[in-house]
Amino acid sequence: MIERIIQFSIKNKFIVGLFVVALIGWGTYSLTRLPIDAIPDITNNQVQIIALAPSLAVQEVESFITAPVEVAVANIPDIIELRSISRLGLSVITVVFKDGVDVYWARQQLSERLKEAEDVIPAGLAKIELAPISSGLGEIYQYRLAVDKGLEKKYTPLELRTIQDWVVRREMLGTPGVADINSYGGFVKQYEIAVNPERLRGMNLTLTDIFQALEKNNENTGSAYIDKKPTAYFIRGIGLVKTIEDIEKIVVKNNLSGIPVLIRDVATVQYGSATRYGALVVDTAEAVGGVVMMLKGANAHEVVENVKTRIESIQKSLPQGVTIEPFLNRSDLVGRAIGTVSRNLIEGALIVIFILVLMLGNLRAGLVVASVIPLAMLFAVSMMQLFGVSGNLMSLGAIDFGLIVDGAVIIVESVVHRISMSKHHHPGVTRLSQRQMDENVFESAKRMMSSATFGQVIILIVYLPIMALVGIEGKMFRPMAQVVSFALLGAAILSLTYVPMASALFLSKNTEHKRNFSDGLMDGFHRAFNPVIAFALRHKLLVSVSAIMLFLVSLLMFTRLGGEFIPQLEEGDLAAGVITLQGGSLSNTVEQVQKANKILLDNFPEIKHTVCKIGAGEIPTDPTPMETGDYIITLKDKSEWTSAKTREELVEKMEEALIPLAGVKFEFQQPIQMRFNELLSGSKLDVAIKIFGDDLDILSEKGFEVEKIIQGIQGVEDINVEKVTGLAQVQVEYNRDRLAQYGLSVEDVNRVLRAAFAGSQAGVVFDEEKRFGLVVRLDKDYRKSLDDVKNLSVALPNGGQIPFEQVANIEIKSGPAQVSRENTKRRITIGFNVRNRDVQSIIDEVTKQMDSKIKLPTGYYVTYGGQFQNLQAAKARLAVAVPVALLLIFVLLFFTFHSVKQTLLIYTAVPMSAIGGVFALYLRGMNFSISAGVGFIALFGVAVLNGIVLIAEFNRLEKEGITDIYERVRKGLHTRLRPVLMTAAVASLGFLPMALSSSADAEVQKPLATVVIGGLISATFLTLVILPVFYIIFSSDKFKNLFRKKLAKPLSMLLILILGTSLLNTAKAQQPERITLQKAVQMALDSNLSIRSSVYSLEAQKTLKGASWDIPKTAIDGEYGQINSYNKDNSFTISQSFAFPTVYSNQNKLASAGIKSSEWQLKGSQLEIATQVKQAYWQLAFLIERQKLLVYQDSLFSGFLRAAELRSKTGETNKLEMITARSQSFEVKNQLQQVSSDVGIYIRKLQTILNTSQPYLPSDTLARQQMMVLLPDSSALAKNPALGFIRQQVEVAGFEKKLEKSRALPDLSIGYFSQTMQGTQEINSVPQTFGTGDRFNGIQAGITVPIWFKPYTAKAKAAGIRQNVAQTNAEAYSKTLASEYRSLLDDYNKYNKSVDFYEQQAVPEAGYIIEQAGRSYRAGAIDYLDYVLSLNRALSIKQNYIDALNSYIQTIINIEYISGKTL
Repeated sequence: MIERIIQFSIKNKFIVGLFVVALIGWGTYSLTRLPIDAIPDITNNQVQIIALAPSLAVQEVESFITAPVEVAVANIPDIIELRSISRLGLSVITVVFKDGVDVYWARQQLSERLKEAEDVIPAGLAKIELAPISSGLGEIYQYRLAVDKGLEKKYTPLELRTIQDWVVRREMLGTPGVADINSYGGFVKQYEIAVNPERLRGMNLTLTDIFQALEKNNENTGSAYIDKKPTAYFIRGIGLVKTIEDIEKIVVKNNLSGIPVLIRDVATVQYGSATRYGALVVDTAEAVGGVVMMLKGANAHEVVENVKTRIESIQKSLPQGVTIEPFLNRSDLVGRAIGTVSRNLIEGALIVIFILVLMLGNLRAGLVVASVIPLAMLFAVSMMQLFGVSGNLMSLGAIDFGLIVDGAVIIVESVVHRISMSKHHHPGVTRLSQRQMDENVFESAKRMMSSATFGQVIILIVYLPIMALVGIEGKMFRPMAQVVSFALLGAAILSLTYVPMASALFLSKNTEHKRNFSDGLMDGFHRAFNPVIAFALRHKLLVSVSAIMLFLVSLLMFTRLGGEFIPQLEEGDLAAGVITLQGGSLSNTVEQVQKANKILLDNFPEIKHTVCKIGAGEIPTDPTPMETGDYIITLKDKSEWTSAKTREELVEKMEEALIPLAGVKFEFQQPIQMRFNELLSGSKLDVAIKIFGDDLDILSEKGFEVEKIIQGIQGVEDINVEKVTGLAQVQVEYNRDRLAQYGLSVEDVNRVLRAAFAGSQAGVVFDEEKRFGLVVRLDKDYRKSLDDVKNLSVALPNGGQIPFEQVANIEIKSGPAQVSRENTKRRITIGFNVRNRDVQSIIDEVTKQMDSKIKLPTGYYVTYGGQFQNLQAAKARLAVAVPVALLLIFVLLFFTFHSVKQTLLIYTAVPMSAIGGVFALYLRGMNFSISAGVGFIALFGVAVLNGIVLIAEFNRLEKEGITDIYERVRKGLHTRLRPVLMTAAVASLGFLPMALSSSADAEVQKPLATVVIGGLISATFLTLVILPVFYIIFSSDKFKNLFRKKLAKPLSMLLILILGTSLLNTAKAQQPERITLQKAVQMALDSNLSIRSSVYSLEAQKTLKGASWDIPKTAIDGEYGQINSYNKDNSFTISQSFAFPTVYSNQNKLASAGIKSSEWQLKGSQLEIATQVKQAYWQLAFLIERQKLLVYQDSLFSGFLRAAELRSKTGETNKLEMITARSQSFEVKNQLQQVSSDVGIYIRKLQTILNTSQPYLPSDTLARQQMMVLLPDSSALAKNPALGFIRQQVEVAGFEKKLEKSRALPDLSIGYFSQTMQGTQEINSVPQTFGTGDRFNGIQAGITVPIWFKPYTAKAKAAGIRQNVAQTNAEAYSKTLASEYRSLLDDYNKYNKSVDFYEQQAVPEAGYIIEQAGRSYRAGAIDYLDYVLSLNRALSIKQNYIDALNSYIQTIINIEYISGKTL
């Protein structure tokens, strides 16, 4: 087939030329449509739920909002992570889904579950909504509203925020690709009624009176119309307030004298602003601005252009002196990244073309090969556009034109060699004709195309495992593999079609060869190489051992390389986090940021602008507290820097300059990297240490302990311990006795407190299309101190008023600052950035320090997030991808050469190339990263190509009759030195611009290019030297005999050892893995066979529904013979009978009811299996906890036994003590053995339920679980599948009864007949003869009436009785369940109190008893009997605690079972 394609291309040059022109047109068009971005969007698939509850503190936000929402959404399929942050008045829950989940489906599921959660959350408490459909790369354009000098007073922050919200944001929202606009800074305008409490008391009025007055005096109405022919007059009552004067004139009440009291008499009406939780500081002044959030999956380049176009339009509608000024524009980063890629590609292409022309020695041949580069790139771009792959730093950054032209090089070099070097092909001909040229090109291309294609297939194959990568590294490197594959595929197609055509058309037809620079160059290479190969062939053992030693050294050096996930990109700008004092006010943070900005702008001329977003924005996707802020520091081009040369140096100098700001902490990073870290792991820093536990005080204490430990570790910078405690709160604790005395409720006083300080909205003021809140709150002079809270008046039911301090204790206390949760568990995060060191080594040191110095309470544990987590996941996937790539190469080589020996010989290129890759990384001071790992995968594919060329040439020479192996090697090396060197040179030097690039965003490409260049240099040199040596050694008779006689047994032992190691690895692989309860339940629901059986039953029921319309078969009757007369006639009849229509409708309803029954049965199976998983899971956790206790007990009694034996030997005591100690120790060991067996039993039980071959252990420890919201019986039992099934049976029985009744109704039938009646008949007294062609037709209808009704009546009565039976069973089961539910609630309360007792009193005392008993026994204060009794008493308490905890958890499981809760 390949030969036919080549022949067609050479013969039909014009057609191939047309296809090339079409390719150029298609590629150019695709290039204009290609999505462009800086880097791939590697953020995970997540949806954020935002709940705003301005009147709630942190504890209430967690209890009332976060926990119910987490419970409601936890059992949505395909969730892999659930994170939340609860802050003052705000809850942000992040739900992370699997990558393949459609984000719109995920949002729909969340919306449905949120409706369930809203039933649990008190009405009106919070406003819950989903965040915009954006991602970590969504903040593509950030701007501020700049005001011309001299107009600052005219356009206050209040006015600017109004322009931002009602002009800029509203017009921007219609822009294609824009998800939303997040507003920052300024003040949200309100109409404020600032109440004077003294005047209010003086008029004997309350805040409630003001609310009622405002609500009743701010509305419009319509009252139909008056018909006055020919006109209709519509009636409209206008009562909406429009101005401050309108509000001031509203009557609150009439006083005792009948004089109306107006709003202006008790309050000041003015323009106010909502309580703000965030601000925007640009340079040294507060500003107003916004962040354009791009729709997830949109083309960043297009969206930015759309935004710019829309801004030009919006700018015309803004007031004079106000302009939209961008301070962060993604297109700048995109431009730098694409500029870097373009420059590297162009430079690489020029280098490849230069090498080709230089080494081929033929300008035309070089240009023909070089022309493949742009054509292959156009093909790749077209395929990218077709498959939706965006053009970015990663997708375009790994294209090596040397690899792309490899096939073309082989063909063109072969053609040139045949024409000008092989004189026996055309003796006596000085110039070929076109036909001879075509024949020569065809013969050369046909002979070399298999080698060229095979080489490209190998390179393609090694990229397949990269395409199989998933997770973050998959999103980053899969596009790269796709684009390289597209380019190689295009090059392969061009090598079959365009290259033979162009060679036949454009290459010189002269057969005479004139020596040129290329020949001189190759002569020089031969002169240098010949002594080296001669030495190698004389000292084969020395050379072989040296190569192996070199490989071992490289492996040792590899272990010394540092590890990091991906090298940090130079984004061109800096991001920073600023943290002021815990619990600090917004105004204080603004002031500190302004001071910091002044220092930075005065000392660093590299800075264009410093922009700081403090607190939360209008859409709080990033729930930052008021004491922290996020910086964007926009920098000038690096060529204009004067203070520093590198980003790290600049950051260090900035940190030094900011030291004078006492109590203010800065963390420097980069904008996109910071957002990635935050969205992927919940932390903005490179590494996050997460401590999980229940008590916030303990978490805070351990967090600061970790900070002290890691402060001294080199490379750890910008340490930030999450502030979870220490927030000052004015706590108002109500005295319920006083409230009862005055006849007040908590709701009454809370409403007053909320309205007085936070302000409550009493309506809306419309200003054309703008809407502003009408808010009532105390005047700012009465909202300044604790005394203002105490003196706040509360209206009594009898008309009097009392101050707040009469009914409440009011004082300032410290409370939680925020509560962070992950997978429904509380946690604290200690984050830090990594500078001048790799992540892997830092984590190793941190882990070592923490293991030795940090002691965590029971139930508390540590995990790591950020780059380290990504690195570990990526390493695990590369550990699969690299061996798969190597295996694929080996299989391909074996199929080609059909020899294990020759395959292994070629395979030596893999370790030879690894040597150079490792040395190159080490010499350049680079860490091993995922970029380098991908580079090694690509390198192994390219490295074997040279080995293929040499071995194929040696085999060809052997077939030609050259039996002397040394001559064969020398001749083969001489012939193939040029293609080997050329292939290696173009492949490695094509990456040279990438490896040396110092431009923006080249950091990710450098390790990849470095590995390939270093590896190819070593692979080429060692392949040319080591491969011939190994070839000679393996081919010698001595080696073959040695192999048969002496090496067979050792190699067999080695094979057995390898197999044994594999089995050991398999055994290790079968070691139990840790699994969370949620994952275990989900795995069981997906895999359990009982559930699968129930699913099949449901499908069968659904299928049977089609049988409900079971119309009988159609009857077709025929007759022939003397039917009507002596003549033979024929007739046929078609008839159809069917039951009364209600029979079919009732059968259909009965089938639907049967489907519902099967659905309830499926839910029951799922609940049963989920409950079994929970029981086995927690029983396993209980046994593991008991095992730990017995191990601890064993250590105590083993120590006691050693002490007793020693005392017995020295005669201090009798043997009874030693025997007692021994019996106690052996008894504990026996119990430990039994518990270990029980653990194994339950592991297998859990394994069976999960229907998996992999054993699992719980990742959760036995600790108190959070109880769901307790519901009344009727609500709790509503979702119980068993009860649902029994109730459904009542419905089934009802439909059966209706069906039996309908069967007693008449059956119907219809028919059609046609017959002949031959003979003569009189028609209207006229004789007429009818033959076989005359037919008589008619229709018939019938009804079948049941005369004997008794069977039908009996069946209907029986069905009615079955319905009564089902109803009775349902009621009985419902009452039984309700009783069992109440009993379980009593058990829950019982065990809850028991666990409380043990945790708060008994367990701490048990620890004290053990400690004191040990001391007293060692000191001789008590004898062994008292010691044993004390130990047994204390250990019994600990065992009883575990038992109580287990009973408590099992009770919760039973409650969840009854209430139908699966997850």
